[in-house]
Amino acid sequence: MGEREVVYVDMDGVLVDFASGLARVQPGLLAEYQGREDEIPGVFARMDPIPGAVTGFQQLANTYDTYILSTPSWHNPSSWSDKLSWVHDHLGSQQGTPAYKRLILSHNKHLNAGSILIDDRLHNGADRFDGQLIRFGSREYPDWSAVLHRLL
Repeated sequence: MGEREVVYVDMDGVLVDFASGLARVQPGLLAEYQGREDEIPGVFARMDPIPGAVTGFQQLANTYDTYILSTPSWHNPSSWSDKLSWVHDHLGSQQGTPAYKRLILSHNKHLNAGSILIDDRLHNGADRFDGQLIRFGSREYPDWSAVLHRLL
């Protein structure tokens, strides 16, 4: 059996609904962090999965060598651990679960070698990724159903 293609999946805006976390933040804290909401302590642990994301990631993991590739907030130390907690809560924390030890946190996504990156933005090196970029939320790939239709 040959090697499986490597696929990276972004978190915020692809697996995770960022706005759902903000909706759970106290108004005073939102006002204090206006314009830099990604710096709110604990915000990343409060987010819901995007519809279809959890099963979509699991399905991709059956076919591809699949990793989560996300950029944490540089000015929010809790974002690093919150992202891991989110993966544990929604994709599993035990050996044998699809995301077990498959979380990569980086501000330079282009340094990762792989075939495909699924990302909603062109930031943090996504625009310089050496493989194919699938723009989640675009007209061509508006949701998980469209991504899975293309990749499976």
